[in-house]
Amino acid sequence: MTPTHTPYDGSAKPFTIGLKPLDLARWLEVDRHRDAYLAEKRRLYADMPGKVFVAEAGTQAAQQEVLELIAGHLQKYLPKLAADTPTAGPPLRAASLLVQEDLVLMRRGEDGWRLAAASLCFPSAWSLEEKFGRPLQDIHTPVPGFGRGTRTADVIHRIFDNLAVELPVERLNWSLQAGGDLYQPLSNEARMDRAQARPQRFPGADVAASAFIRVERQTLRKLPVSGDILFTIRIHLDPMPVLERHAERVTLAASFAAQLAALDTAQLDYKGLAADRDRLVARLTAMATS
Repeated sequence: MTPTHTPYDGSAKPFTIGLKPLDLARWLEVDRHRDAYLAEKRRLYADMPGKVFVAEAGTQAAQQEVLELIAGHLQKYLPKLAADTPTAGPPLRAASLLVQEDLVLMRRGEDGWRLAAASLCFPSAWSLEEKFGRPLQDIHTPVPGFGRGTRTADVIHRIFDNLAVELPVERLNWSLQAGGDLYQPLSNEARMDRAQARPQRFPGADVAASAFIRVERQTLRKLPVSGDILFTIRIHLDPMPVLERHAERVTLAASFAAQLAALDTAQLDYKGLAADRDRLVARLTAMATS
């Protein structure tokens, strides 16, 4: 197993915007885990539909636009997958069962861009129910330096306002989690409790044994008809020990250790790594020097 994306190599700093132009030919990412991802989406839709899918009234046409955009992309670049298009249920949910990405529809209103509809089966420590209908600056409140009134929030607002249909963008983000579950929700209350208690999340003598690197590849596309913005989130999960077998092990492990070491208290609490950071840094440093 080789990691597909390695933003911890220093190319994408944590808690920065870090957008870059997106080549539409590689907009959606498909790998050997596609069937497993889609099976997990179907399970979540069956077991907890209200926790993984939401939609405002009046978003049906934009949802359909997303479905047609994704189906058209697959027809052009991955025609074998295009034939799998589901026909039942809300169009955004149908679109979500074509791809491994989560799909979030953002709509401009009086208070900025709000979350108007979403298929979010694989949240990275947040709750769709809590964020539904809320504007970006409030959605980002828990993120250090990203909440309402910050310079970063203003920059993100301008990016969304100025995003052009013909110029989509992408970014990468990383976190660490215990175990390999894709569904990783976290309420604001649970996050605050975690920050206060600072529990150890990676028990055992070898901190890497249960640690998975969770990389989010995010893209933003302005929809040409509705004017809404489609935010896609593709989750990649890699067991931390895979770095030991990587051809660039020394560089990757050393850069990852440096990024962890540079996180301040608020950032560590947000990522839930306060209790384990020093052990993780030591383990990565050992990888880099062995």
